[in-house]
Amino acid sequence: MSLLMDLTGRQLIEAFSAPDPTPGGGSAAAFAGSLGASLLMMVASLPKTRIGTPESASALAGAAATLRPLRDRLTALVDEDARAYEAVVGAYRLPKATDGEKGMRQAAIQDALRRATDAPLDVMRAADAAAGHAVTVARHGNPSAASDVGVALELLRAAVAGAALNVSINVTQVRDVEYVAGATALVRQIEEGMRARLEAAQEALRS
Repeated sequence: MSLLMDLTGRQLIEAFSAPDPTPGGGSAAAFAGSLGASLLMMVASLPKTRIGTPESASALAGAAATLRPLRDRLTALVDEDARAYEAVVGAYRLPKATDGEKGMRQAAIQDALRRATDAPLDVMRAADAAAGHAVTVARHGNPSAASDVGVALELLRAAVAGAALNVSINVTQVRDVEYVAGATALVRQIEEGMRARLEAAQEALRS
């Protein structure tokens, strides 16, 4: 499969619209997170800050620099999630005529399911980390770009919520109880932290 993120915008939309298993919701969640981080970077990089002090400029420059690798990670996860799901599909298509084949197939399915769970967990981590810099951008960024920060927050919220849905459905088929418990706990932890970060950023926008 060619890289989704090498497509033009119009081609990517067509890829999401096509009746194929990938790209799906997991890739869409990663893309939403990438867009959210990108918008925060844009506001943080504007020449005019809220109060025009060197301290504000320095805070925004630091936020932009930290957001860049998070944006790049979320961008890469668009394709990583698609590849992970394709591995699941491929594992289910393995032969199962003999006991040996059945065992190999089940092992491949479990490995693929964990990979397909790890990808959205990574989306959640990266989007949550990006949201952690939203307060700085909201507090120091140009007030004229407040709506851009607001859109970024909603995109990051969607990335976390969408990735959490993918984790939830994948772990129902994973047999490793400890892995499932850890993934489920991490989802709850990130969701709770994300709510707090978004609320703080929205409050900063209103102040």
